[in-house]
Amino acid sequence: MKVSDFDFDLPPALIAQRPASPRDSARLLAIGSELRDLGVRDLPGLLRAGDILVVNDTRVIPARLSGRRGTATVEVTLHKRDADAVWRAFAKPAKKLTVGDRVAFAADFTAEVVAKSDNGEVTLHFDRGGDALRAALEAHGIMPLPPYIKRPRAGDAQDRADYQTLFADKEGAVAAPTAGLHFTPALLAAIEARGVARVAVTLHVGAGTFLPVKVEKVAEHRMHPEWGAIAPAAADAINATKARGGRVVAVGTTALRLLETAATADGMLRPFAGETDLFIVPGYRFKIVDVLVTNFHLPRSTLFMLVCAFAGTATLKAAYAHAKAHGYRFYSYGDCCLIEHATETATAS
Repeated sequence: MKVSDFDFDLPPALIAQRPASPRDSARLLAIGSELRDLGVRDLPGLLRAGDILVVNDTRVIPARLSGRRGTATVEVTLHKRDADAVWRAFAKPAKKLTVGDRVAFAADFTAEVVAKSDNGEVTLHFDRGGDALRAALEAHGIMPLPPYIKRPRAGDAQDRADYQTLFADKEGAVAAPTAGLHFTPALLAAIEARGVARVAVTLHVGAGTFLPVKVEKVAEHRMHPEWGAIAPAAADAINATKARGGRVVAVGTTALRLLETAATADGMLRPFAGETDLFIVPGYRFKIVDVLVTNFHLPRSTLFMLVCAFAGTATLKAAYAHAKAHGYRFYSYGDCCLIEHATETATAS
C-alpha cells in the first residue's frame, strides 16, 4: 500500500476552528450498510442495551512552550515524559538547539537540552519536576492545538476548556482524544438510560499524532510510542460484555488502538500498562472493537488509514465524499462519525 492511496482533497472552509456549542449539537454521520445524516444527540438510539462504551480519560496538559536560547526564539511541544523532570519534545526550529543549551521559558523556568535527534526532537531536562513542573506548565504553556487550528502565538484561553473532554482525569496527553469532545452530562445520561455501560481506559496521546507521514510506502512508517493503561476491572467489564453478545463501542481511535494492543489472539482483553506503537492499516484483523465513534481525519494520516481498516477503504472514501458534499466540519473541533466494523456491513473493501 502507498500513502497516496489514502489521499483526498478537503476545502479549507470545512476545517473547524471552534467546536460546536453545546458540544452535543455537532453532526454525526452514521456509517454502516448505508449512510445516515444525524446528530450527536442521536447517538443513544444507535447503541443497544448491553453495549459498553469505552472512553479515554487522559487529560491534556498545556504542553506547548515558547522560550529563548540566547537571542533565538524557540518553540517546543512536549510529547513524551521520560522521567520526573525530563520530557522529549519537538522543537522549532530545532537547528537553533544543541546538546548543553539552556532554554529559558520564563525568568525562573528553564530546561537544558540533554539529547537531540535528526527529526526535530530534543530531550529537555527541566529545572523542576512533579507538582512544580505541572504548575509551571499551567502558568507558561499553552494548549497544544494541531496546526490546522489557527490561533495567536500566545494561544486562546477558551481552548483550555474546549480542548479537554468531559472524561479528562489523568494528566499526560499533549493532544486531545477528540471524539470525546462531543459528550455532555445529558448525553451520557441518555446513553446510560439506554442500558449501555461505560468504562474508562487511559492513552496519553502524543504530539506524534500531528506529524505527517513522510514515507511513500505505508509499511515503512513507524508510529511514535504512547503510554496507556487498562485496569483489570475495565478489562473484566469489556470481556463480560463480549461474552454476553454486547458490542464494544470505542470513543475515539486512541481508545480503539489501546484496546487492540491489549487484545489476545482469541479476542480476550488483558489488563495493560505500557507503551503502544500499534499501526492499524487495511488488512488488520480487529479483535475487540465492534463500533467506533470518531471525528473526520486528515488525508494521508495514520488515523485515516485506521478508519479505512475498520470500515473498508471504499466505504470510508464514499462516506468522506458524502461528508464534504453535505458540509460536515472536519478534524479536531469538527463533527463525528459512528462506524460499524466492516464485518457488519455490506460495503467492506
